[in-house]
Amino acid sequence: MISKSGKIAGIAAVLSGLSACASYQPVLYPNAYYQSVGRMVADRDIRECRQLAESFGATEGSGSTGNTARRTAIGAGAGAASGAVGGAIGGSAGRGAMIGAASGATYGLLSGLLGSGTSQPSSAYMNFVNRCLREKGYEVTGWQ
Repeated sequence: MISKSGKIAGIAAVLSGLSACASYQPVLYPNAYYQSVGRMVADRDIRECRQLAESFGATEGSGSTGNTARRTAIGAGAGAASGAVGGAIGGSAGRGAMIGAASGATYGLLSGLLGSGTSQPSSAYMNFVNRCLREKGYEVTGWQ
């Protein structure tokens, strides 16, 4: 049987993997420069441009993380309220609220991570990264 801490660690690993997939990235056109440097150098240059944007104040904005946090909080509140009502009917409002909050928070977190309403980074951030990459010789066709 898996211990409680083992279950929590497993869930955390899955969720962190899902959040990594939820990030928007610039899509590069395979122009002559891109073909001469290759994918590994291009990936490094993207990371550098993203870090440069952050260091000059062009943050990604609310993006996926902000939406996920908001959805988790809303889900927890709604779950707690509905759980309390259900628990009161069954004779244990406190336990029902606790179970409802956990269920609602889990739903909110997963819906945020799996792309339900995720948004692109802020336009200032994308413009900064696009310009940085353009100055390096890349052509950005969009973000996905």
